[in-house]
Amino acid sequence: MIRKIIKLMLILACMGSIFSLSSDTADASSQKSHFVIVRVTESFLGRSLSSKEEKYYTKHFVKIVRKSAHFSLYFILGLLVLSFCMEYMELSWRSMILSLFVVFLYACSDEVHQLFIAGRSGEVLDVFIDTCGGFFSVIVYNCYYRVRRRYYEQKKAAS
Repeated sequence: MIRKIIKLMLILACMGSIFSLSSDTADASSQKSHFVIVRVTESFLGRSLSSKEEKYYTKHFVKIVRKSAHFSLYFILGLLVLSFCMEYMELSWRSMILSLFVVFLYACSDEVHQLFIAGRSGEVLDVFIDTCGGFFSVIVYNCYYRVRRRYYEQKKAAS
């Protein structure tokens, strides 16, 4: 029972994080993206960037960072939702589709939510990227589950 509660709390925390990030105004969201791009680039290069370099890297990597954030957050959400579903049913097409459907619905609600935030917009492309993140997590979880099950079956047969 405690596992189910923890998993549900993790799902709600992930959804809360997504909601919080989506609640940022366009300027605040851009500043976060800018910060990530500059810090990662500086870490990679091992030095501070000039303002001209900051503008260059920010301009060229902002879309990649933003879309990667969408994909990653919904990848995590997909893992959490499928893991929670597995508390009630076996891994099957039904559980995977249910998990993906939850991710899709939350992605849609997130984009609708952004319509009400200053300078933000809801985008179908973002729903697609979010759903792809969830889809990929379901595939990874499925592969991991099957490999793990096969390992334990072989270990049990060898005993």
